[in-house]
Amino acid sequence: MSTQRRTLRFSWQRLSRSQRGTLLAYVAVIVLFIVGGIYRPGFVRLDNIGQLLLLASFVGLVAAGQTFVILIGGIDLSVPWVLNAMAVLLTTTSLGQDSRAWWVVPLVLVLGAVIGAVNGLGIVFFDIPPVVMTLGMNGIMQGLVLGLTGGFTCATCNSVAPPAVQTAIAGQAVLGLPNGLLVWIIVALLVGLVLSATTLGRRIYALGNNAVAAYLAGVNVRAVTFIVYALGGLFAALAGIALTAFGQQATLGMGDPFLFDSIAAVVIGGTSILGGRGNYWGSIAGAIFLVVLRAVLQQYSISEAGRSIVTGVVILVALLLYGREAREV
Repeated sequence: MSTQRRTLRFSWQRLSRSQRGTLLAYVAVIVLFIVGGIYRPGFVRLDNIGQLLLLASFVGLVAAGQTFVILIGGIDLSVPWVLNAMAVLLTTTSLGQDSRAWWVVPLVLVLGAVIGAVNGLGIVFFDIPPVVMTLGMNGIMQGLVLGLTGGFTCATCNSVAPPAVQTAIAGQAVLGLPNGLLVWIIVALLVGLVLSATTLGRRIYALGNNAVAAYLAGVNVRAVTFIVYALGGLFAALAGIALTAFGQQATLGMGDPFLFDSIAAVVIGGTSILGGRGNYWGSIAGAIFLVVLRAVLQQYSISEAGRSIVTGVVILVALLLYGREAREV
């Protein structure tokens, strides 16, 4: 037994801090499912798990962009209204017609990336702190949505997402799982590939670890920052499309919960809030953890206020544990 403990301890120590955080996040998800299943056996049925994973996919899509941004030591606070604006653009431009979907969806994605790129331009060329730049962009997007829709009273504001888009996200795929999960899997594979096997990924980690050293090593810091924030806007727009397809319509404030959740998912998954350490697989675990945690708390009849408090405590504990581990290494 002593030998087994030493072996496990050695194996644990060989993992990087981000790998440990990712592993702990997945273990926590499994524990939550067990706790939920004890109270209600139907909680661990495949159809319920599929629905929870679909809900987690919306957080996960936003967290994909947030992971890129946080890995370079930045943050994107424009997520709520970029997501909301792109959702409104999708419905009011397509007017629920499949014949328009083929060009409206790409337009929404490109515009989301452009908005993120503007964030990057403000940060790299005008030295505006990321918090200030992205928070200001969030306000601008909110004002544009409210102004252009007349406070969401326009004639086209009640339009729905095209049926083809709804089917692509909320329709049933292989083994009865929602198509939205397949979209998330594809995104996860692409993001994981970019971060682990491309020059851009290596430069992102280098920039997050030490911007000056990265610059001296030949990394184009401005270009990497620009690309990362553009990706943040792209994934916020993609999340807006997915969320609208699932709910059929866009609503004001639909993006508000995703600011906290996207950052929380990244942190819970073991990514350092200071940048340079982490991966998207951890963010995926963090997104699932948040959704399952809320589902378990709701199942145990915990109030909305109580669920918010518990979630906040979990984030603080994760930060404290990872921070302590970093000081000990």
